[in-house]
Amino acid sequence: MPVSTGYVARETASNLGRNLFMTIAAVVTMAVSLTAVAAVLLMRQEVNKAAIQWRGGVELAIFMQPQASPSETAAIGHELQGTPGVKSVRFVNQQGAYQEFKTMFAGQPELVSVVTPTELPPSYRIVPTNASNIAALGNQFKNAPGVATVQYAQKEINDLLTHFNNLRLGAYILALVVMVGATALIVNTIQLAIFARRREVAVMKLVGATNWFIRVPFMIEGLVQGVAGAIAASVAAFMIRNHLSWLVNSDLISTHRLFATTGEAILTGVIVLVVGAGVGALGSAFAVRRFLAV
Repeated sequence: MPVSTGYVARETASNLGRNLFMTIAAVVTMAVSLTAVAAVLLMRQEVNKAAIQWRGGVELAIFMQPQASPSETAAIGHELQGTPGVKSVRFVNQQGAYQEFKTMFAGQPELVSVVTPTELPPSYRIVPTNASNIAALGNQFKNAPGVATVQYAQKEINDLLTHFNNLRLGAYILALVVMVGATALIVNTIQLAIFARRREVAVMKLVGATNWFIRVPFMIEGLVQGVAGAIAASVAAFMIRNHLSWLVNSDLISTHRLFATTGEAILTGVIVLVVGAGVGALGSAFAVRRFLAV
C-alpha cells in the first residue's frame, strides 16, 4: 500500500498536536543535549586555532627578532640541524607568522588590522626527541645573536589539553544522559499516540496496510521533534560560539578570546541536525515496533 504524502502530513500534524506538551518537553530536552555537543565541537576548533603555533608536537619555539639579519636567522637554523636531541625543525617566516596571527586573533579584527607581517618575528618550531631536553635546548639558544625569546609549550599544552579533555568528557556525559532522556520522551510520546489509536492500527493491519504505511507518520513525528531540537541547539551554539573562553582556563590562550568562524558554526549546526534527526527517527521507529505485531 503506497504511502500518501498528504496522509503522512495530516497524521504527523495530528499526533504532534495531540501530545503537544510531551512534544515540547522532548524538543527542549533534545535541544539542551545537542547544545552541549555543539559547544564541545566548536570549542575543539577554537582551542586548535588558539594553539596553532604548537601543532605537530612542537614543544619549543625560538622567536627571532623581526629585524634579525638573514645570516643570524640562517645560523640558528644551521645549528639546530646539527644539535643532538632535536627530532625535527620547522621554520616559520614573517608571512607565515602573520597568517598564524590572523587565525589566532580572528575574533579581534581591530587588532589584526593594525599589524603587518614585518612587525612579527620569524621563528623556529622544534620537536625534541625527548621532552626532558627542552630546557637544555632553550638555554642553548636563548642568548644567541638575533634571538628575541625562547618559549616553551610543554606545560601549557599539557594543561590545556587535560582541561579541555576533562571538559569534553563532562559535556559528552551530560549530552548522553540528556539525550537518553530526550529519546525516552520521544519514544513515550509516540507510544501514547499509537496507544490512543491502537484499534485503528489493528484495523489497518487487517485490511492489508503494510508496516511501513503505519510506521512512517510516527517516524516523521519523531524526526520533526529531533530536527526541531537540533535547530534550537544550532541557533544557541551559533549565538554563544564566541563566548566560550571562560570555560577554557589556560595561560596559553589568555591573550585573546576564542573565536569560531561562521562557516565552522554552520558546519557544526549541520552535524547537530543530522544527529537530532537520526535520534528522533530511530527513537520513534523503536516505539512503533511493538505495536505492529497485531
